[in-house]
Amino acid sequence: MTRKTVRIAMNGVTGRMGYRQHLVRSLLALREQGGLDLGDGTVLWPEPLLVGRREHALKEIAERHGLDPVADVSTDLDAVLADDGVDIYFDAQVTAAREEAIKKAVAAGKHIYTEKPTATGLEGALELARLAEAAGVKHGVVQDKIFLPGLLKLKRLIDGGFFGRILSVRGEFGYWVFEGDWQTAQRPSWNYRAEDGGGIVSDMFPHWEYVLHELFGPVRTVQAQAATHIPTRWDERGKPYEATADDSAYGVFQLEGGVIAQINSSWAVRVNRDELVEFQVDGTEGSAVAGLRNCRVQHRSHTPKPVWNPDLPATEAFRDQWQQVPDNEEFDNGFKAQWELFLRHVALDEPWRWDLLAGARGVQLAELGLKSSAEGRRLDVPELSL
Repeated sequence: MTRKTVRIAMNGVTGRMGYRQHLVRSLLALREQGGLDLGDGTVLWPEPLLVGRREHALKEIAERHGLDPVADVSTDLDAVLADDGVDIYFDAQVTAAREEAIKKAVAAGKHIYTEKPTATGLEGALELARLAEAAGVKHGVVQDKIFLPGLLKLKRLIDGGFFGRILSVRGEFGYWVFEGDWQTAQRPSWNYRAEDGGGIVSDMFPHWEYVLHELFGPVRTVQAQAATHIPTRWDERGKPYEATADDSAYGVFQLEGGVIAQINSSWAVRVNRDELVEFQVDGTEGSAVAGLRNCRVQHRSHTPKPVWNPDLPATEAFRDQWQQVPDNEEFDNGFKAQWELFLRHVALDEPWRWDLLAGARGVQLAELGLKSSAEGRRLDVPELSL
């Protein structure tokens, strides 16, 4: 086996998602398994270069995971991008800082892999896609939800024709994020300030765009209602601040082909479901409820015949009438699975469709969702092109 090194500048690994999912569970996990076998006698070996503003935090992470706290750490993004030894630029910063950094990386000729939203507005997101195409660099956007075991099982059902004609999709996502006064909040305070790029619409609608697009079809219309249910929160220093961004959103999406999707997203809801996100899909031949890991089904032939009677207690345990979809395979971490595909795309030019234009579709849906909420009307979602 020949080992080929790929140097990856990782900007934003001091954040929860950049550190846990992208560095530890993806690239370092790839190193622990001996690298990525490309199938042609070559093993691709990822070499992370940690980039950020807080040098002490970056060095601590490097030392914790056996990286060089000098050679593998930098607070100078321009110097990192000027280094010909760096092949890929990855961005997991706050959204407001992402656009300018990706522009610099594209100008430096680096391949781009980034979290979403890719920009704070549609024009900026489209500009990134156009710049990357013009520069001839490979580019990808993290779309982790479609690599989750529950949604992979759901995709298996769709491809196998289980549902017949799909009628509707109902999604529920969210949990209670503590305000920060008497219990520490689980999310950073910038998430709740619109001026810093926060808001659940800009955060979650890009996810719903690619989930719906990949599994059921492109979104053609959106009607949304955004809300800020918790107007005051407390930041990391224990100081109260005004929450200027939406913490909940209720969306109705019409998809190409006629499927109707309804998705509620909230950081002000207490969980009464099996998983933090669940999608119920109803079709003429059967239904399914898919979460992060599990998927339950009820076929037409096993559908009970409930009768509405408010005068008597329910005699049926409705949840018990569903069957679990078996794993039938081992599912790897979803972030790692997509990293592997992107690295193969860079190394072997294998097909790849989750690019910056796909990322722009997510930004577009979020932008239109906020506009729909502000104007109180349903909006068309035009098809994007470069």
